[in-house]
Amino acid sequence: MFRDKNFTALLLTLALHAGVWLLVSDHPFKYASPAEEPQSAEKTAEKIVFLELIPPPRQPLPDPAPTTTPTTTPPTTPITEPPPDTALAAPAPPPSPDRPRASQAAPPPPTAEEWAFAANYTNKNSKGYRYSWGQQVRSMMGTAVEGPDQGLVRFRIEIAPDGRLTQLQTLWTTSPVAEQLARQAIQNMPPLPPTPTGKPLIFDKTISFSPFANDGPPLYRDDCLPEPPVFRNPFAWDGKSPQVVAAPTPTAPLDPQALADCLRQLPKDSVEAESASDQRLMDQWGSSKTGR
Repeated sequence: MFRDKNFTALLLTLALHAGVWLLVSDHPFKYASPAEEPQSAEKTAEKIVFLELIPPPRQPLPDPAPTTTPTTTPPTTPITEPPPDTALAAPAPPPSPDRPRASQAAPPPPTAEEWAFAANYTNKNSKGYRYSWGQQVRSMMGTAVEGPDQGLVRFRIEIAPDGRLTQLQTLWTTSPVAEQLARQAIQNMPPLPPTPTGKPLIFDKTISFSPFANDGPPLYRDDCLPEPPVFRNPFAWDGKSPQVVAAPTPTAPLDPQALADCLRQLPKDSVEAESASDQRLMDQWGSSKTGR
């Protein structure tokens, strides 16, 4: 019985080894696809199609023109161009407005009383003298008419103590005609009174030669107030020296005697001076304050 068991175990071992060998081997389990049928030559041959482009038939050439010039020429019909398309035609320029151009007559020259006041007013770098000088020049330039000749011109002037012009320099101008008229008026000015301080008077003056501008008389009521401090950038630095924030220097008020002399010279402001001051403020700030 023991032998039968050993024999059975041996058979099982051999069967397992045989199964493993059969699994490892590829031959018995390899899939073999069925053999394809051999294709005939007719099936394997490729079909080639040829396309031929046939040109269109040629048209017969026209007969050549005769070399001889005919004695009579047939009448020619004038060719009229079609009217241009209204949509593509350039638009006609709009008609110019039929209105007269604006103009402003020259203001009257300063009177003898105004020159007498200007010759004695020393405040604000002879403010009255500077205004009368510009008014005299503008009165001699004539009527300003709207157009390309209108404009502004700014001069730098130096007047000797006896009233003679010693220097005239054009700083800028917007109209060569305005500059020429102003220079011609300055050359033909009558003798002027001496300067108020007895020293040379140096100032800049803008002459308005325009029908929309008028240099009205100035206001004198604030001429005795201290000058506002000149603005200087407190953070300006040259990059080398110690960086220090500079404080604005206050202007010292006038001493009592100088203040009394200044107040004694102040004239009474006129309605024209008030109106001119308001107009200057409107021209400067009106566009942003009142929506003009």
